[in-house]
Amino acid sequence: MSQPRIRTAPARPERLLMMGSGLTVTLIVIIVAVLLSREHASTLQAAKRATTNITQLINADVLRNAELYDLALKGLIAATARMDLNQASPEIRHMVQFDQSTAAPFKGEVLLLDAGGAVVADSSTLWPTPRNFANRDYFQAHQQNSQAGLFISRPFKIRCNCDQVWRIAFSRRVTGPDGEFAGVAVATMRLAYFDQLFNRLTIGNGSSVNLLNTQGILLAQQPLLERDMIDKDLSDRPNFKRILREGEGSFQAISALSGKERLYTFTNVGELPLIVVVALASEDVFAPWKRAALLTSGATGVLCIGLLWLTWMLRRELRRRYRAEQVLSELAATDALTGLANRRTLDQRLRLEWDRAQRSSEPLTLLMIDVDHFKAFNDNHGHPAGDEALRTVAQVIGGNVRRPADLAARYGGEEFAVVLPHTDVKGAWVIAEHIRSSVEHLPRVEGAQGPITVSIGMSTWDKHSRLSLETLQLRADQALYEAKHSGRNRVAEAAPKT
Repeated sequence: MSQPRIRTAPARPERLLMMGSGLTVTLIVIIVAVLLSREHASTLQAAKRATTNITQLINADVLRNAELYDLALKGLIAATARMDLNQASPEIRHMVQFDQSTAAPFKGEVLLLDAGGAVVADSSTLWPTPRNFANRDYFQAHQQNSQAGLFISRPFKIRCNCDQVWRIAFSRRVTGPDGEFAGVAVATMRLAYFDQLFNRLTIGNGSSVNLLNTQGILLAQQPLLERDMIDKDLSDRPNFKRILREGEGSFQAISALSGKERLYTFTNVGELPLIVVVALASEDVFAPWKRAALLTSGATGVLCIGLLWLTWMLRRELRRRYRAEQVLSELAATDALTGLANRRTLDQRLRLEWDRAQRSSEPLTLLMIDVDHFKAFNDNHGHPAGDEALRTVAQVIGGNVRRPADLAARYGGEEFAVVLPHTDVKGAWVIAEHIRSSVEHLPRVEGAQGPITVSIGMSTWDKHSRLSLETLQLRADQALYEAKHSGRNRVAEAAPKT
């Protein structure tokens, strides 16, 4: 049945609403992501500054104590070179030789070795115990290289009070009057010094402070990440190779020991062959940032979901309101009894199609339909039966008007109208005859003397006509009048007129 259709909500406003909401959510996510990224970078920079300060503190302390040990060695070598000490008593000679060594912290033995590696002077006693250290790395380094300078040995253990104590040795070459190798002055330091120094620093769980020499030997580590780490060779590790290559700085890399990412900050200890490395666990560095990021991301997610939900609710409400408006518009445009368009809609559509026909020069046909003898039918069968008959006729008319542009409407009372755009006389006659025939073959109402029939008047405008819209309607009425007075149940066409 041809009647005004309920249209869905316009797509464009909905698209604009969804696009606006989506764009807002995207901007919020981008802004939060940028802020979190900047905060991540700030956290990393703060960690780098903190670890740089730690390495500088360690650097200064180690360098100062290394200088004290070096002064003790230089004092021992200088005293040994004095010929007048040979005439002094053993007590005075011992005091002059080891006078500078008393200031060195965590000091172990300070020894003077001859060219064969035998001990000739010992800071702990006037009469040294016969020992030989020719096999030690520091002795061999000075024996083979006259330019070795201050040499720092690999860590080694010695027995002290029934316990094994880790130490390192600082040593210098002793040169004879003719420049020949005359021995080695050596001073040992207990590695407990580094443990005490590193324990004063707060670096977090999973992190470590390390001291290595330039050959990659680990001299000290706090806390120990593995057992037997002291004196371990790390020279083949990619991280150490990078540290040795760059000298000082910071970088993030995966630890070969733990397999976790760490922030490495490192620096050389003055001109000494020592490197201080502070390795912070990245999870410790970024733990506060991760908590803040999780909280911010959660709040942002709730905000975005809420915004999208409100947008969806608004869209649903707009659709509901639009449908309600369309229903009201449909009710205002529809005849309540028959379900066809009402007179107001007919007048609007007829004017629209008339104007369109004038522009396109396509034909336009108007059918006026009247139910025959309806007043008598209504009197004989009552108003309910009359209303039912009108609804049935309306269904037949609507069923024969199938094109989207066509319109079937109730004109008033028992009269109907059909607007047929782009339809000439021949095509309109076929449609009118189908309507007439279909109504005639409707089932008879019980008690009626004959079938329900309709009379149809038809008027057509084409490009050769000079009719006005009012004349078109008048001629359709006249054709209907002619059909009724010619016997009813027939189609009549308005006489041609230009």
